[in-house]
Amino acid sequence: MDLTILVKVVVLWQSHIVRSQTYGTYYTAAVYEHNVILNPNPSVPCSRQAALEHMKKNLDVYEEKVATAAKKGAQIIVFPEDGIHGFNFTRQSIVGYLESIPDPQVVSWSPCLQPGRFPHTEVLHRLSCMAKNNALYLVANMPDSQDCGSSDPHCPPDGRYQFNTDVIFNDNGTLIAKYHKQTLYFESAFDSPPECEHVIFDTTFAGRFGIFTCFDILFYDPGITLLEKYKVKQVVYPAAWMNQLPLLSAIQIQQAFATAFELNFLGVNIHNSLLGMTGSGIYTPSHSVYHYDLDTSEGKLLVSKVPLPVYNKTSHKTSPPSSKTHPINNFFLNENRECDKSFVPKLMTGSVRAETFHSVMMYDNYTFIPVMGTDGDLTVCDGLLCCHLLYHRSHIPDELYALGVFNGLHVVHGTYYLEVCALVRCAGSTFDSCGGEIAEASTLMDFYIEGNFSTQYIFPSILASGMQLAFPDLVGWEQESYFMNKKSMSSGLVTAVLYGRVYEKD
Repeated sequence: MDLTILVKVVVLWQSHIVRSQTYGTYYTAAVYEHNVILNPNPSVPCSRQAALEHMKKNLDVYEEKVATAAKKGAQIIVFPEDGIHGFNFTRQSIVGYLESIPDPQVVSWSPCLQPGRFPHTEVLHRLSCMAKNNALYLVANMPDSQDCGSSDPHCPPDGRYQFNTDVIFNDNGTLIAKYHKQTLYFESAFDSPPECEHVIFDTTFAGRFGIFTCFDILFYDPGITLLEKYKVKQVVYPAAWMNQLPLLSAIQIQQAFATAFELNFLGVNIHNSLLGMTGSGIYTPSHSVYHYDLDTSEGKLLVSKVPLPVYNKTSHKTSPPSSKTHPINNFFLNENRECDKSFVPKLMTGSVRAETFHSVMMYDNYTFIPVMGTDGDLTVCDGLLCCHLLYHRSHIPDELYALGVFNGLHVVHGTYYLEVCALVRCAGSTFDSCGGEIAEASTLMDFYIEGNFSTQYIFPSILASGMQLAFPDLVGWEQESYFMNKKSMSSGLVTAVLYGRVYEKD
């Protein structure tokens, strides 16, 4: 990970993507990327009192940020995964941090108003009072302990479940929902719930929200089920995400998820620059505010207005544009909306051809074809998946680019089936550097990329130099292919990716 990246808070206005929605009123949301104060010896068990003293340090920061967000008009604030207790615990060493969180569907309880109703719930009490005293909804992450017995065939040997848990409080401090993380990522302290939970909570200012956590975002359940079965159009997303370029930095996957489904997406990552953990944002179908910073140890509060969602369409099946607005036709138009005759003949008559090569990108063996010359028309395939690229750049740069394809099962740090088309700047000047981590580029490139995906679940993203996000001009389905195009970028292109998930092949 490049640690020289400048601190950035960026607002993008997605004015070029074709949309049929119109928005009414707005609400104000906040996310806080917290520089978590860690237990220096997380593998060593500690007393409840020591755990509380540790968590108090993080909760003190939370309290300050909630008050600041409320003064800025925030009606909801979301904190990251692991933000109160930290990480790298064992099943035994986290015991002092556990609280038995009552089921909000069974018990109506405001810990702030009834602090003695359930024992050993000091963290819940503190969070509840933050919400109540500042009159906003609050989402936080903490460990939950639930007793179980021999009648439960899934009950762990020590007689309790330990869950990575998100808790949601309304603006009077009542605990209204909790979600147990489904897809754990090297979290030996926790159990996955016996059945996947689909958690929705209602707000007085914006209606329904769904919730899932970090690694969950790459899997069908619970996220896709929330969108398809329960018609959720707003998501809160606590994470402790370790960035991995060139395809899966936190801001890439957050923005890609919001773009693919035209959602309001409140995504917040933990902040730990030494571990490459940063990247949070408030993403909507019309604009996004996000933050990425690996240079400092400072946390970051983002506050933004969010349009209320419209529940009248599904968004991952984009209607094909008419022939008059075909994305390839648009790609060939110049600034005056006239055909760019200097560009089209070069593509139509064939471009520089090169042999394919293989290189590893994010642990997967991609098939690449180099991007040569100023103009090109390239296709590269892996099995039945073929990726097609049209491109134009004003000069031949020193930077090497390649078009890559992967169609197969990813098996490192998780098992999931991918179909990916990716235009990437290579980390060096040799083919074996293609797929390596890089965050800077100077090449300005107009491009149209498409693939004949077998899945409808495709997450598009464009990453520009210095960890800036860019929005496609057009994105969606054209006949049997999913496409994305972009012209007139203001910063060098690092990655343009169509990241497809084939959930049924996992």
